[in-house]
Amino acid sequence: MKLREIAHSRAGDKGNTSNLSLIVFRAEDYERIRSQITAERVKALFADIVRGDVVRYELPLIGALNFVLHDALGGGVTRSLSLDAHGKSLSSALLDMEISDG
Repeated sequence: MKLREIAHSRAGDKGNTSNLSLIVFRAEDYERIRSQITAERVKALFADIVRGDVVRYELPLIGALNFVLHDALGGGVTRSLSLDAHGKSLSSALLDMEISDG
C-alpha cells in the first residue's frame, strides 16, 4: 500500500535544509509508520538529492514523524538550479513510498 493511504505530509525549507512532516489520519496507524519509515529509508528514497544527514523526530501525541533533510536543496532557494528549489514536491514523493499493510 502507498503511504498516502494512511497519512498526509507537509514540507518546509530553511536555507539548504528541507523539513518533511508525515502525519497519520488515524492514531492507530502511527506505530505502523514509526516502525517502517526510518531516517535511513527516507535518505535512500532521496539519495539523488540529499547530501547530508536525515534526522527523524517522533511526535506520538499528534501521530507524526518529522524528517530534517540536511544539505538537500542544492545550496538553498537562492542558489539552486532545481525546478523545485523549495523542495515542496518532496512531501508528495514521500507519500508514494510503499509500506506493508500490517
